[in-house]
Amino acid sequence: MSRAFPQVEMQPVYGVCHYFFATLYGMFFRGDVVGADNLPLSGGFLVAANHTSFLDPPFIGCQVTRQIAYFARKTLWHGRFSSWWFDSVGTIPVDRDGGQDVSAIKRVLKALKENRGLILFPEGTRSFDGTLQTAKAGVGLIACRTQVPVVPVRIFGSFEAFGKGVKFPRLGTRVTVVFGRPILPSTYDVPTAGKERYQIASERIMAEIAQLQPPTVTVI
Repeated sequence: MSRAFPQVEMQPVYGVCHYFFATLYGMFFRGDVVGADNLPLSGGFLVAANHTSFLDPPFIGCQVTRQIAYFARKTLWHGRFSSWWFDSVGTIPVDRDGGQDVSAIKRVLKALKENRGLILFPEGTRSFDGTLQTAKAGVGLIACRTQVPVVPVRIFGSFEAFGKGVKFPRLGTRVTVVFGRPILPSTYDVPTAGKERYQIASERIMAEIAQLQPPTVTVI
């Protein structure tokens, strides 16, 4: 894989979008990117991050040099162009109101078997005020069923840049992305926990996200 241009190893549309968002981030929102070497170089894995802005998925994804998959609500496949784009970049449609979406889980398993990563947001939706919210069981369900490493990620500054209530992205806002060490199934999964198994896994993953902090700035 080319370290300078990892996009050449990606599917064409995904690679173009990856380059675009990496450039956009570098020009107008560049903060610190910490711990990117914690991302697995091979095999399937999950990326679990806090969620405060529409900028979170592309700005986290553009720091990952391997192609990863995303979730999106099925209702977003409402037009010819949007449907084409979501399908071209490998987005997995999910029915957020229909309980366990079996077809989505099957596509997740397929992506992981293809040695790809998947980005998830344990909180389920964007934070209203930028603070961390309670984790939902969904990410725990996928993590426990797939038994792959989970890389915790915390993004800082994206709420100020384009959080709820902000009509247009605030260019020049520093957005920092911090990747933590991978969490192994033996750490997040409690198979004997019964009905609470997936919720416990989600909460343990969310706790790892909460521990991540931006680098300290030394004032001279």
